[in-house]
Amino acid sequence: MTDRQRAAFLSRTLLATAMGACLVAGCGVVPGGPGGSGDTLTVMTFAPEGTQATNMPGMPAMARAYERWVNSKGGINGHKLRVLTCNERNTPTGAADCARKAITEKAVAVVGSYSQHGRAFMAPLEAEGIPFIGGYGVSAEEFQSTLSYPVNGGQPVLLAGAGHQLGRTCSQVALVRPDTPAGDSLPILLNAGLRANKAGDASDIRAAEDSADFAVQARDALAAATGGKDAKDAKDSKEKGCVTAVLGERTETFFDAFRRADTQHRNPQISSVLGSVGQSLVDRTGGRDSPFEGALVTSWYPVSTDPAWAPMRSVISDFAFGDDDVDPDDSGTQTTWIAYTVLNEIVGRFKAGDAITGRKVARMLNQSAAVPTGGLTPDLGWRYADMRAVGGFPRMVNGRVAFQVVQAGRLVAQPGEQSMDMTPTLEQAPRAA
Repeated sequence: MTDRQRAAFLSRTLLATAMGACLVAGCGVVPGGPGGSGDTLTVMTFAPEGTQATNMPGMPAMARAYERWVNSKGGINGHKLRVLTCNERNTPTGAADCARKAITEKAVAVVGSYSQHGRAFMAPLEAEGIPFIGGYGVSAEEFQSTLSYPVNGGQPVLLAGAGHQLGRTCSQVALVRPDTPAGDSLPILLNAGLRANKAGDASDIRAAEDSADFAVQARDALAAATGGKDAKDAKDSKEKGCVTAVLGERTETFFDAFRRADTQHRNPQISSVLGSVGQSLVDRTGGRDSPFEGALVTSWYPVSTDPAWAPMRSVISDFAFGDDDVDPDDSGTQTTWIAYTVLNEIVGRFKAGDAITGRKVARMLNQSAAVPTGGLTPDLGWRYADMRAVGGFPRMVNGRVAFQVVQAGRLVAQPGEQSMDMTPTLEQAPRAA
């Protein structure tokens, strides 16, 4: 080997050694590497799709449309947005798998996602310091973990709001709900709203989450709501019975069974909450002729025709590319839009050129002034002063609900009812989680 060859070999060896040491030490910036380093900001949205229980395909579909839209505008604060999606499958294993994928892909946040299995996904995210922004609110951990940043009050405020709504109308209420750990808190929350209106507690009727046969529950709910009265007595009575079902996608199946069970046409008032009954269900079941005509519905957000939704509708129109899963009337789609609105605002508060990691995003969320959402929610903040004193739900920062009714085939604001903060009602409720 000549002296020149020896020098070249030594130079290459030293260069390779130096690069290896630099990678081990983490020096420099590798575009698309850990967290939000370089020009790419990686996040994840997960939700169940194609399962036998509740499915939320609109959430990952909205996330993909948002990704295309924001990148067409130059990204978020100079960072290209990279959205990963994952099918949570409505199982603890699926939820944990999605969390591990977020970790492996160096996501800086999980945004606008749905899972009942909070324990399965929150623990891995907490270990890596990855914030969970804008979950759907169906697991207790979303309102307990210090790395969770809810944008709505989840099932707690919906059920308390439904109790308020029914407490003004009904003398007897039957609740049909999933026989799951998440479902076990629903009667407590509904009863809190009923008691606030000095109404009696609801009858608690359990059903398997993935059941296709609700005949038994339908008969039990009808008997509980009408007190066993026949059609004439029920019509003559000044007392009105109500049946509310909170079964996700199985709510339609239950009410089909309920109508068949009501052979004497006693017709108690029916009701539900956003996520179990929505505009798409009313449309699919006949619109103006839908059996849900007249149903009472409790929601987190303004009605879908409210002008505040115009920016979301524009993004869906221009960037969803005909994806039928992205329904602007769907509560999952709406929640994901709000969650990404929060992400956009928070990332925009970093200084230009800052490397963004999950822990830094969480710190910014913990310390920043409240985030506006264009009137879709109250301004949202997660500082200690923003938290509510709701037992079992210390991370709750938004207790607002809106009361709706199906009229002429459309979900509209319930006449005479203004949006309401259910936090005071929940603060008086027994611990529900």
